Amino acid sequence: MRNQWRLLLLRTHSRSPLSISHIFSHFPVKSDHSSQTLRFFSSFLQGHSHHCVIDSTELRNFSGPRSRSFSSDLALEDKGLDHVVFTDIFSKPKGFDEIKNEVESSDIVVSHELVLKVLENLESNPEVARSVFDWVLRAESERLSSKSYNLMLGILGSNGFVSEFWDLVEVMKKKGYGVSKAAYVKALENFEKEALGSDLEKLRGLFASGSVDDSIQKICSRVSKIIRSEVWGDNVEGQLHNLKVTFSGDLVAMVLENLGLEPMKALIFFRWVEESDLVKHDKQTYNAMLRVLGREDCIERFWKVADEMRNAGYEMEVATYFKVVGRFYKRKMIKEVVDLYEFAMSGANKPSMYDCTFLLRKIVVSKVLDISLFSRVVRTYTEGGNILTKSMLDAILKSLTSVGRFGECNKLLKAMEEGGYVVGSGMQNKIAFGLSSARKTDEANEFMNNMEDSDCRPNYRTWSSLIEGYCVAGDLDKASDCFQKMVEKEGVSYAGYAFEVLVNAYCCKGRSVDACGLLCDLASKEKFKPWHSTYKLLISKLLVQGGFQAALNLLGLMKDHEFPPFLDPFIEYVSRTGTGDDAITFLRAMTVKRFPSTSVFLQTFEAFFKAGRHNEAQDFLSKCPGYIRNHADVLNLFYTMKSGEAAMAA
Repeated sequence: MRNQWRLLLLRTHSRSPLSISHIFSHFPVKSDHSSQTLRFFSSFLQGHSHHCVIDSTELRNFSGPRSRSFSSDLALEDKGLDHVVFTDIFSKPKGFDEIKNEVESSDIVVSHELVLKVLENLESNPEVARSVFDWVLRAESERLSSKSYNLMLGILGSNGFVSEFWDLVEVMKKKGYGVSKAAYVKALENFEKEALGSDLEKLRGLFASGSVDDSIQKICSRVSKIIRSEVWGDNVEGQLHNLKVTFSGDLVAMVLENLGLEPMKALIFFRWVEESDLVKHDKQTYNAMLRVLGREDCIERFWKVADEMRNAGYEMEVATYFKVVGRFYKRKMIKEVVDLYEFAMSGANKPSMYDCTFLLRKIVVSKVLDISLFSRVVRTYTEGGNILTKSMLDAILKSLTSVGRFGECNKLLKAMEEGGYVVGSGMQNKIAFGLSSARKTDEANEFMNNMEDSDCRPNYRTWSSLIEGYCVAGDLDKASDCFQKMVEKEGVSYAGYAFEVLVNAYCCKGRSVDACGLLCDLASKEKFKPWHSTYKLLISKLLVQGGFQAALNLLGLMKDHEFPPFLDPFIEYVSRTGTGDDAITFLRAMTVKRFPSTSVFLQTFEAFFKAGRHNEAQDFLSKCPGYIRNHADVLNLFYTMKSGEAAMAA
C-alpha cells in the first residue's frame, strides 16, 4: 500500500471539498484549489534509510504494519510521505468511517507531529484543512494541541472565514488556549485588507486583553517554575490557584513533560489537579504521567498509574510504550520490558511481531539468559492469537550465535514448541550444523533425539548438516559415527553428499587412506555406491598422500559401480614419481582384461617423455607385452624421441 501511494507523487488532481461536518457546518465551500501532492514531492525525494543492528538504534529501525498497533519505527511518521498520503485521503468527499478505513489501510499513525505538518502545508487550502482538523477532532482529539488550534485559526483568519475564526477563538478560550502571535498577525492582515472594521477592533481588543501570546507554552512555563521552586506544600498550591489558569489535558500533559526530571513533583501535581477538581485525567494525561514515571527508580508508581489508566478505560499510547521501553532497554531492564510487553499485549493496541522478535533477541543476548522471561514473551505472543514464524527463530538464533550461546538453542526451541512452533527441515539443518560445528556434542545429540521424537523427524539433509558441522570443527571421529547412524536410520540411498563431505575432511587432514578404508567397508557391507566425484577426489588425494596401492584398489570399485576409470591422476603420478613396475601395475588394475588398449600405453609413454624420464620409459617398455613393444605407433614414438635427443646432442 505504501509503495502504491508513491505513484500519487507523479500526478496532480483537483481536490473536491469534503462534506461540512459538525464543528464547521456553516463554513462556505470553495472548489478551485489544486492538488497538494506536488507541493510535498521534494520532501519525499530527500530519501529514507533503514538499519538492522541490534543496538540502541534498532529500537526505531525495525517495524511492521503500523495501523493502530505499536511499531518500533516511529521515526517513519516524520519522513515526509505519511502527510502526503494523509492529505490525499481528504481530497474527495468521504464519510467519517470511510476516511478512518483509508487511514488504517494506508498504515498511517495519526500523531501530533503529523497533524501539525499537514496543517502547515494547507494554509492556502482551508476546505481541506478544516476537513482534516474536524476529522482529527472527532477521531483522535488527543492529537490536537494549542499549536494545532492556532495553525487552524491562522488558516481561517487569513482566508476570510471570519465568523468561524471567532467561533474557534471561543473554543480555545474554554480549553485555556491563548491565541499565538502568528495567528493574530495573519488575521490582522486579512481583516485590514478586507476593511473589516468591527472585527479589527475586536481583534485588537483581544490583543489588549492579553489573550494574544498567552499561549499554553507560557502558562506551562509559569506553572512548572512554581512547582520547581520549592517543596510542594500550601504555598505552591496557593500560587497555582492564584494563576487563575483553566487547566486542560494539554496543559497538564505539557507540565508533566516539563517536570520529567523531577518525577515525584510531577506525580504530586498529577494527583493534585484531579483531587482539586481542576481536570479529569484522560488518555493524554495518563500517558504523559507514564512517560515521566517509566524509569528505574519509579517502577512501582509507574505500574500503579498504568493500572489506574487501564481501569479508567484508557490505553497506553504508541509513543508512551516506545519511550518507556527504549529507556528500559538502555538501562538493561529486560524483566521490566517483558512486564510492559505483557501489559501492552493485554490492551487494545498490541505490539507487532517485530517488537516481539526484538524483545526475544534482547533476552538471549542479556548477560544472563533467562529462559523464564523468554517463555513468558512467547506465551504472551501466542496467546494473543499470533503464530511463531521461521523468520523469528532465525533472528533469535543469529543473536544467540553473536554472544557464543548457540548451545542454549534447545531450551529456546522447547519454549517455542510449547507455543506451537514446529521446526521445519530447513531450520533443523541450520541448527544441526550450528551445534556440531561449535563442538556442542551433547546439545547436538539432545537436538537430534528431540527431533526424532517430534512430528517432524530429521531427514538425510539434517544428518548431512550435522556431519558437515563436525567436519568443519575437525572432529572426524564424531563425523564418522554420525555417518554410520545416518546409514542405519536413513539407508545409503541419500548418503552420497554426506560421504563426500566426510571424505574431503579426511583428505584435508592427510587421512585419505583411512577414508579409502571407510569407502571399501561401506561398499562391501552396505552396498554403498558413492558419487563419481567422490572417487575422483579420493583417488587424487591418495596419490598425493602416498596411497598408490589404495588408489589402485578404488579402480576396481569404480568398475563394479559402472564408472569409467579415472586415468589422468594415475598417469601423472606414474610418469613423475613412479617406476616401470608401477606403470604396469596401474595398467593391469584399470581393466578386467590383462591390459588396456594401446592408446593408454601411448599416453603413459608420452607422459614419461614429457617428464624427462626417458630411462623409466625404456624400463616400462621392457616390461610391456610383445604386441606393445612391436606396435608401430610405440616404435615411432621412441624413434622420434631418440632422433630428438641426437639432434640436441649435435
